[in-house]
Amino acid sequence: MATVYAKPHDLIGQEGTKLGPTDWLTIDQKRIDGFAEVTGDDQWIHVDVERAKTGPFGRTIAHGYLTLSLANYFLPQLIDVQGFVHAVNVGTDKTRFLAPVPEGSRIRGVGEIVGVEEIKGAIQLVVRITIEIEGGDKPACVVDTIGRYFPE
Repeated sequence: MATVYAKPHDLIGQEGTKLGPTDWLTIDQKRIDGFAEVTGDDQWIHVDVERAKTGPFGRTIAHGYLTLSLANYFLPQLIDVQGFVHAVNVGTDKTRFLAPVPEGSRIRGVGEIVGVEEIKGAIQLVVRITIEIEGGDKPACVVDTIGRYFPE
């Protein structure tokens, strides 16, 4: 369940707050193939199920950028900021891919608020999202997401 903040200014001073975890999400071949189709990244390690059986992971793996893109799927499950006119994604920092995500794996997000500041009439929020692999000894991805909320 997401941690709720009634308005962006309520984020001030919340650095260090832990968020999540989210529910588990299964990464199936259909999702991997769909990502390959829209990005043009059809490297065999992602999409050739038969060849991947003899590859380094024994099956296909999710694209690193597919895993990263799921930070946006997990973020609203981690935090729900309300009371703003509009919000924008500013970008990301410190993105790291630490472990592959084999097809059929389950992943989830956990978060931490690592930065909050007022910038140009907005509240800028930095949430570090760690994408965990069920049963894994290290996360698939760690990324600092940056967003700005413009209060009502």
